[in-house]
Amino acid sequence: MIEVEGLTKRYGPAVAVSDISFQVERGEILGFLGPNGAGKTTTMRVITGFLTPTAGTVRVAGVDVAEKPLEAKRHLGYLPENPPVYPDMRVREYLTFVARIKGVPRNDIKRRVDEVAEKCSIADVQKKQIGKLSKGYRQRVGLAQALIHDPDVLVLDEPTAGLDPKQIIETRDLIRGLAGRHTIILSTHILPEVSKTCQRVLVINQGQVVAEGTPEELTRRLQGYETVLITAEGPAPEIMDRLQRVSGVNLVEPREAADTRVTFEVHAEKGQDVRAELARAVVESGWKLLELKTSGLSLEDIFLKLTTKDLGEEAAANPVPPAS
Repeated sequence: MIEVEGLTKRYGPAVAVSDISFQVERGEILGFLGPNGAGKTTTMRVITGFLTPTAGTVRVAGVDVAEKPLEAKRHLGYLPENPPVYPDMRVREYLTFVARIKGVPRNDIKRRVDEVAEKCSIADVQKKQIGKLSKGYRQRVGLAQALIHDPDVLVLDEPTAGLDPKQIIETRDLIRGLAGRHTIILSTHILPEVSKTCQRVLVINQGQVVAEGTPEELTRRLQGYETVLITAEGPAPEIMDRLQRVSGVNLVEPREAADTRVTFEVHAEKGQDVRAELARAVVESGWKLLELKTSGLSLEDIFLKLTTKDLGEEAAANPVPPAS
């Protein structure tokens, strides 16, 4: 639904985005993650036709954005970081105006305004002046204008920036509810935004894509080994010794202990699932197995590993490939 190939954008000698390529499938929510200044907003503006690329191509619903910008925009709904609202207009008046300029058939305008007002939870403020609304409500009005023409693709740039915790949760729920019917690319530097909203992550740093995949896939590739947390009840030294003798286990480290309950972090060879053998080792030795689960890098760990200066430069030179 969104295809970006070899996209580069320069501002004079400064390179904002350098030769990036990625795809977003129909109905998917892609999280575009990176620190401030990484090139996220520039990429969003090129995808939506607000900027022309220096090199490369962008297609939305099969339409080349540079060659046929108006046709491409018919498939697009865009919410910039600062919602494009007119503070002197009332909410319903504004949405009706946007519907007209976006080509919604005259007979459908009232229905579409009603639908997006309900979907974005702004029906109760339709008669209010936008400039007198809270930031949370203005953000919802901005999302409503992006949805008014029922686009195939939604591009959301920092959609929860500046919202309070309750508003953030409501906006996340709304975005998740739009998946499937709409293809969504969501730009953010807020880590919980990605883990709670997006199905796949693309990490950009210094204008380059340094990783792509689900958080779980990125964890496996960056960590270099499989990690299992196992909690058992019994003598800690004996349990540790038995776990170390399981085939494929490289290292066993104690994590915490309370009375006869002990937790170990087990590192195994990459790609090898040792959970069944670990469980068998504990149970057959007569100890009580209390918990067994995989573990890995947090999204914060992944973000720091890919975007801190030294590691980010190394990752850019050797990008993590997308999952096959």
